Amino acid sequence: MVAREFIKMHGLGNDFVIVDAQSRAVSVDAAGTQRLSDRHTGIGFDQLITIEAPGDPETDLRVRIFNADGSEVAACGNAMRCVARLVLNEDKTRLRIRSDAGILEAWRNPANAEHFCVDMGPARTDWQDIPLAQDCDTNHVPLERGPLADPVAVNMGNPHAVFFIDDVDGIPIETLGPDLEHDPLFPEKANIGIAQVIGPDRLRLRVWERGAGLTLACGSGACAAAVAAHRRGLTGRKVEIVVDGGTLNIEWREDGHVVMCGPAEESFRGVIDESAFAGMGSTSQ
Repeated sequence: MVAREFIKMHGLGNDFVIVDAQSRAVSVDAAGTQRLSDRHTGIGFDQLITIEAPGDPETDLRVRIFNADGSEVAACGNAMRCVARLVLNEDKTRLRIRSDAGILEAWRNPANAEHFCVDMGPARTDWQDIPLAQDCDTNHVPLERGPLADPVAVNMGNPHAVFFIDDVDGIPIETLGPDLEHDPLFPEKANIGIAQVIGPDRLRLRVWERGAGLTLACGSGACAAAVAAHRRGLTGRKVEIVVDGGTLNIEWREDGHVVMCGPAEESFRGVIDESAFAGMGSTSQ
């Protein structure tokens, strides 16, 4: 067995296996990711995260993100907060992370030492940037399934469709989410959010994540919901978002960037046979 250490972390229940590959690369494939993500026979996670050397002087490290189904995605806000918790210390108070969504900055929240903030970059709202399969008004997308209709489309490093409804908990997102994720309107599939306005600065949100399914929290989904709500005139630019796992604070700044703040926790550490990442091997903790 070639041992590889891992760290299990979560942001409001959105959970990750994180592997430090800065000094020694790790080979990851879809079969290995799917096997390890299984909560009965593997470690169990929503996403697998690898921390790698940045490859340039502008950033501190590179992060890659693999969904439970083995697909690779560009952005995950909850994962970035977890990485920040691992890396930041008294000497290093700010982090520049290279991701496929661009360079993201992360820092410890000065108002709460247990919370971390991530600048998720600018929200993109043009139909080509989502991307959508056809030209349409992204503030009123022509899409519906059962009780869900008229979503807002936003790209936060990955595509999102946000539906506004009166009662989030009354919608069977586990049934509607998979079908909407794969709708032909989304050539790269989409994360499906259902949001309920609780007040001018508060939303309730649940998200079906592409490649991962229903999670307890989706950071980029919370950012997308905040942007969508403000575009519709339902909230201000600062909003508290209540997800199944807890609460995130989102601000869509005037410069177009979206900043997310919330907790990040370590669950446990373990050792895994390195070959498991390629679909073979066994785990221990």
